[in-house]
Amino acid sequence: MSGIKYYSQEGLQQLKDKLQNMIAVERPAIIAAIAEARDKGDLSENAEYDAAKDAQGHLEAKIAKLQALISNARLLDESKLDLSKVLLLSKVEFINLANNQTQVYEVVPESESNLREGKISVTSPIAKGLLGKRVGDVAEIHVPAGVMKFQITKITRD
Repeated sequence: MSGIKYYSQEGLQQLKDKLQNMIAVERPAIIAAIAEARDKGDLSENAEYDAAKDAQGHLEAKIAKLQALISNARLLDESKLDLSKVLLLSKVEFINLANNQTQVYEVVPESESNLREGKISVTSPIAKGLLGKRVGDVAEIHVPAGVMKFQITKITRD
């Protein structure tokens, strides 16, 4: 059984939508494929039937795993988070002191990270270095290329 994981409202809803799709769309499609393969005759030599049964087993395992994940999920209450420092679900604007470029990232649970959307995992080196810092603080973050320094200019929650 997996441990407790924290999610934003959006992240938890995505998990629930995915589970609903598996149950309402994918499961009936596999059941129909099994029925169609069964109608073709001898099951001992029916590759389509075996493939459909395998697909059913994989889907049922995914459904069970997702149900366990959702049952252990905890929703983060953003109203109780401190706005004065970088925490989970903070949107952080900072300046890279090496090249004076401004960057903005949102610190999210690991399962919700998406660099294209500007969402970095709370377990990433950059997020770990920013956590607990306040506006004006300089975060020194150790990365494989050395030490990067970021000055925090703004912290918000959307």
